[in-house]
Amino acid sequence: MINSSRYWVQRSTATSRLGAVLGIMLLAVLISVPYWGGRAEMRLLVEVFYILALAQLWNLLAGYGGLVSVGQQAFLGFGGYMLFVFSIHVGVGAVWTIPLAGILGALISLPVAFLVFRLRGHYFAIGTWVVAEVFMLIFAQIIALGGGSGASLPVSVVRSIASSRSVREATIYWVALAVVVAVIVVIYLLLRSRHGLALTAIRDSEEASRSLGVDNFRAKLMVYIFAAFGTAAIGALIFLTKLRISPAAAFDINWTTTVIFIVVIGGIGTIEGPIIGTIIYFLLREPLADYGSWYLILLGSTAVLIMLKAPQGIWGLISERFELRFFPVQRQLRWTVNDD
Repeated sequence: MINSSRYWVQRSTATSRLGAVLGIMLLAVLISVPYWGGRAEMRLLVEVFYILALAQLWNLLAGYGGLVSVGQQAFLGFGGYMLFVFSIHVGVGAVWTIPLAGILGALISLPVAFLVFRLRGHYFAIGTWVVAEVFMLIFAQIIALGGGSGASLPVSVVRSIASSRSVREATIYWVALAVVVAVIVVIYLLLRSRHGLALTAIRDSEEASRSLGVDNFRAKLMVYIFAAFGTAAIGALIFLTKLRISPAAAFDINWTTTVIFIVVIGGIGTIEGPIIGTIIYFLLREPLADYGSWYLILLGSTAVLIMLKAPQGIWGLISERFELRFFPVQRQLRWTVNDD
């Protein structure tokens, strides 16, 4: 009798296939919301979509690239201001400013990256925050964009989306849904590629990944540029929904602290983690937002408790115990033994 073994690499699981089916069903329901949902529900979902997209981008940046930035509001505010520049002063349709803001955000991230990449650890985090403050001071000096007091979108720009208010709100809703789906899909495909392997190696050990031939600088730069592109595009979307912008609102550090909270409690280094974290964040925010400082104390206490009891986050705890993977990006070696 001869024992022969067959080996193969597997990523998809029964759980991931079930998750794909459930995800498609959920997407179909979300697409149909403007036909039966109210305005309040649609506005809340738009906020959920862009916060989740921001959290996924920060998770890619910090959880896989090892770039713990606390200054991503620099690109968010930049994208928001590009909405006003293109729609008011250039005459581009408001919706089309979203990808244009993303492209310019990616371009402006190049010189920023070559500055902050010279820093390491907490110096990098502080450096990104300083960059965001510099951006805020620069835009506060531009009188054509409202200076320090900010500016509002003219009615003509808002109506260029659609003449009807209901159609306009539905259009913004579908754009927000498309943005968050695109962010999740692109991140998932990126992590399943060879670039994803390089990022995983960097996350585990930069020295080891370098010894294996991974270009750490190039991999991190690619992630930083992509995160800047997505964050700037989302910034344009956010202030398209708010209709007004100011330096203090656009470059508020709370944008970044919110997504850090979401990623930490959900589970850093996973796609599922920010989804869980976003759900928990809004479940806490909606009933407790009227309690002022107690609301912030509860959020902080929740984050500290989870970091102490489950450093890998809620999803990390669940996936470790039940071996669940709805977005399988890890490669697992499988084998069978044949008796001949």
